[in-house]
Amino acid sequence: MKDAQLRQPRRVRHELKFRRARVAGVQQLTPVLKRIVLEGDELEGFFSPGFDDHVKIFPVPRGQLLQLPSVGPDGPVFAEPRPVARDYTPRAFDADKRQLTIDFAVGHGGPATAWAEAAEVGDELGLGGPRGSFLVPTSFAQHLLVGDEAAIPAISRRLEELPAGSRAIACIEVADPDGELDMPSEADAEIIWVHRHGGPRGRGEALTAAAIEAASRIDPADAYIWVACESSVARAMRPALLAARRFNPKWMKVAGYWRLGHAGSHDVIED
Repeated sequence: MKDAQLRQPRRVRHELKFRRARVAGVQQLTPVLKRIVLEGDELEGFFSPGFDDHVKIFPVPRGQLLQLPSVGPDGPVFAEPRPVARDYTPRAFDADKRQLTIDFAVGHGGPATAWAEAAEVGDELGLGGPRGSFLVPTSFAQHLLVGDEAAIPAISRRLEELPAGSRAIACIEVADPDGELDMPSEADAEIIWVHRHGGPRGRGEALTAAAIEAASRIDPADAYIWVACESSVARAMRPALLAARRFNPKWMKVAGYWRLGHAGSHDVIED
């Protein structure tokens, strides 16, 4: 394969900062996906170059005091009681307007979900990071992107940044057709929507089957594979995809964005 050096993902670190922002807009994209636009002067210099970056959000109910960590010589310093924090993907950032967009998967409980479901213009939210980015070159000829609702922001970002001439297949699990979104891309992109048809979240059999079928149509010689969904589903999907096609494991990232029965989980799954 030509230009192998252009296919090497790399990690970069960023200066840790904590910020306060206020809700500037709220939009219900689907029954389970809510878009919240945040703005504020403290978003000056916000930087998120990786499509699957995550920020820590610190949600507090309206009217309660938001206490952010400070940055000490060895990292963040938290007040007691330690504030609740959750990981979310920055969907978009407008540096001129100092506006950060985050899409929340809602309807399944938890403090971040509760905050997003109740969010109104003017509400305050604390943010930390991103502390780092995992930069995956767009120069791969083919891309397989797999996830559930929690992964839609990252998959959307990736499809938007892929260039014309590349090919992408995205397999995305949602409850039903009402969960589908337009996902523009200059790449030759195929979106496969996998519906649960009333079944519970976090099972993953249909999503795994769709991913394996899509993998059979991907040339492993020049392909990047990205998976993010429920942790046990993601953990089982990695060896299944490697068995289905001889993908380069160095050109694959698999993450558990949430874990059934647990709160605040985020796992990177490797050998």
